[in-house]
Amino acid sequence: MSMFRSKRLDLGCFVNVKVIRDHTKRKVFAEHEPERQALRYIIRNLSLPARTRAQAQLQLAQMHCYTRPTQIRNRCIEGGKGRGVLRDFKMTRYNFRMNALAGSIPGVKKAAW
Repeated sequence: MSMFRSKRLDLGCFVNVKVIRDHTKRKVFAEHEPERQALRYIIRNLSLPARTRAQAQLQLAQMHCYTRPTQIRNRCIEGGKGRGVLRDFKMTRYNFRMNALAGSIPGVKKAAW
């Protein structure tokens, strides 16, 4: 696992172990994405021999789990929570509400009708 540890953290948000791990997963995924796409293309290409496709499938299965896109989780930039995160603002519902009420999010205000 030490080969995936970040050397220097360039995070501008709340930092705990889960946020650091998610940051590492994002970096590893970005590095290995072209290789994964190439292997997936080989696997799906029916004009190639079955042996080549099976080897590509085996290589893809043996890649580290951090290279999978499903390992990445959206986290709150203020609290680091992984549940109830609004994608557009990268904040949990509670932090979004507090920031909106304080007026620190441009273009967002409390609804009144």
